[in-house]
Amino acid sequence: MTKVLILTAGFGEGHNAAARNLAAAFEARLAPGAAHVADLYALASPRLNEVFRRAYLALINGSPRLWSSFYGWVDRSQILPRGLWALARERRLLVDLIAREKPDVICSTFPVYAFMLERLALEQRLDVPHFNIVTDSISINSLWWRAACTGWFVPNSDSAEVLLRAGVEAARIHVHGFPTPAFIAENAALAPPDLACGEPGRTAAGSRPRILYIINSGTRGAAETARLLLSEPDWDITCAVGRDEGLRRHLQEYADRRTARGEPSRTKHILGWTDQIPRLLLTHHLVVSKAGGATTQEAIAARCPMIVNQIVPGQEEGNYELLRRHGVGALATTPDAVISECRRAFAWQGAVWRDWRAALAPLSRPNAAYDIADRVLAEITPGSPPGGVSPKVAADLRAVETP
Repeated sequence: MTKVLILTAGFGEGHNAAARNLAAAFEARLAPGAAHVADLYALASPRLNEVFRRAYLALINGSPRLWSSFYGWVDRSQILPRGLWALARERRLLVDLIAREKPDVICSTFPVYAFMLERLALEQRLDVPHFNIVTDSISINSLWWRAACTGWFVPNSDSAEVLLRAGVEAARIHVHGFPTPAFIAENAALAPPDLACGEPGRTAAGSRPRILYIINSGTRGAAETARLLLSEPDWDITCAVGRDEGLRRHLQEYADRRTARGEPSRTKHILGWTDQIPRLLLTHHLVVSKAGGATTQEAIAARCPMIVNQIVPGQEEGNYELLRRHGVGALATTPDAVISECRRAFAWQGAVWRDWRAALAPLSRPNAAYDIADRVLAEITPGSPPGGVSPKVAADLRAVETP
């Protein structure tokens, strides 16, 4: 049986989400158990990894400028591969994992692993193909391409252009999208009804706007933004609060008080942690969230326009830039600005929202996980041309290279 090893890391949900979805696609194509997902940092030093992970979250949320400086330094520095000595335990685990699993191919959703695998290949201790699954858009750290690998999978043509400018061979760049959950591709019929909205704040006959607000750790003004959304008379609101139980209770009490005052009947869901984000993105007209890698890419796949209320400097800047370039959302960094952008989207029969949703169509790749799995399996199939690209990838790359 063909076996696939997928390497990930817990520094940002995008890496883990891509790894999980890709593993599911490989197992659907091959067999249960064909894909093995591993986080070497968590395996090597569980407690230290948790400390670093929490420090990372505290830094990006509490000191974004400091994180931006660090991100830029890593992008410019040559600490890798010279600094691989600091990852000796992870490297040993990787060698043991490869020996035990005997994979036919390795995929990485975190860039540092490419340096470890490159070293093993130079030492003639690795002889299977290795692919980088790039989880960022546009503002891609150079760590993703400085180490050699068999090929790179990028989420969009804008990101392919970044790798081309860096000198990566075009034939090794595959534009297949970000591996999102198969649920999105399989349930397109869940899309919300079309809108029929009148002046800002007033709704004509037709579907009421459905807004999903995803509250991430460290989101500034979260409670105020949620209260303002819940106070709007013509919108159905779902707030996904995550693991902040105190905030969930506060918002639920606020929604209940407004209902008790006899306000017009609307849908107001206050959720804690949920694994139903793909379904919620499919069933809502608009999502308000920070520009996280997984959330942004899942919203694109579900064709749910996004209002970005927070951007972590570095990797998330590219996520918002992708939305801005293609005209599929807005930036609103204060609670009042969020409400203003929602009103603008839904005004005049939802004209702006319709434009946003239409502009998402060429970006949306809900089958990306399967497309990546199929391309990887084709690469390791005897007789398949090495470094070859599918017709769709070739078309994307030609578009990138066309001035």
